Amino acid sequence: MMIGGDKDRLMSDINVTPFVDVMLVLLIIFMATAPMMIQGVDVSLPEAVAKPIVTEKDHLLITLDKKGKLYINNYKIAPELLQKKIRKIMEGHPDQEVFLRADKDVSYGAVVKIMSEIKGAGVEKLGMVTEPVENRENGK
Repeated sequence: MMIGGDKDRLMSDINVTPFVDVMLVLLIIFMATAPMMIQGVDVSLPEAVAKPIVTEKDHLLITLDKKGKLYINNYKIAPELLQKKIRKIMEGHPDQEVFLRADKDVSYGAVVKIMSEIKGAGVEKLGMVTEPVENRENGK
């Protein structure tokens, strides 16, 4: 006869409270650090008066920064590989839109050289990215 009931039996249930606590702490850490992980290329664009181009598809963005470094969609590449990389990308997407974003302090010759490389890769239409000019006199 058992006196005292089931007190001597082992508990076989998993205690999930510590697991939930750890998951909540990790969630908070990831939420706090995710915005810091966003990286981009810092480029001071020239200003121009032009209407914005509306694009419905994904586009290819070629960036030339102040130091002469070259990027394809935020991935740094060597300038001598630009034409080869663009050709490879354009193989699968012949109607891919390509835009060139160059820092305003980069020499005109360097920008023309990059444009020539892009055109040499078979790109038919090349757009230039600029900052809109703000009309400060009229408060616009």
